Amino acid sequence: MRNLKFAKVLSLICILFLSVAGSSAQFKSQEVSEDDGVPVLIKHLPDWENARNRAMHTNNVDDLRAALGASPVLDVIDFAGGTEAITAPYDAGKLLIVEYTNPQSSIEADALFKQKLAETPASPPIVYRRIGNYNAFVFDAADETAANALLDQIKYQKTVQWLGEDPRKQEKYERFVAIRAADIFFSTTLWIVGGLGLALFTGIVAGLLFFRLREQQRATMTAFSDAGGMTRLNLDELSDNVSPNRLLED
Repeated sequence: MRNLKFAKVLSLICILFLSVAGSSAQFKSQEVSEDDGVPVLIKHLPDWENARNRAMHTNNVDDLRAALGASPVLDVIDFAGGTEAITAPYDAGKLLIVEYTNPQSSIEADALFKQKLAETPASPPIVYRRIGNYNAFVFDAADETAANALLDQIKYQKTVQWLGEDPRKQEKYERFVAIRAADIFFSTTLWIVGGLGLALFTGIVAGLLFFRLREQQRATMTAFSDAGGMTRLNLDELSDNVSPNRLLED
């Protein structure tokens, strides 16, 4: 009899301990900053350093209902598979950001959210937008312009890295080779055409200068000379005023 009572007391103590431990356990994000250990989702809140003190980070829809009210759109949120959410009050309204682990889940949820908001419009209206893998809401938005300005401050910044070898490595390499070959072909063609054009232009300019020089020399001659101005014997006495500098010395 004593053993039975002792077993009951021990079971009661274990149940109380587990319930207290479960209530004191806090939700841990799957992605935290390496610098300070703060969840990345919190850092994507507008003015997050001030908003983090009043924000609630959770993966439980009941927590969202307690903070935002029993809105029908909250019933669409599925926290399975690592989905997280964070909410914080602002002057423009109560902001809610739901982060899905992959784009496909976010896209599917986006369609469901839009359908639910169209079927059950709220007053004041709920302003909604999909930003990357974030599905963001502003509840109790008195001014739609201010609510959209609040959503504009949310920046989805993620870096995707392959744990193994990139499956598109060969495709990227072939694309790189094709682009480089096209660039080399274009550059070579440009240099050849440019060189030919420069040579043609230089030849035309040089020919014009030589032609002008010969015209000036021919204009200074008093009589025609088929020798082109070279020194010649004046046997026919047709060349007058021959320059003595061109005469041969004895």
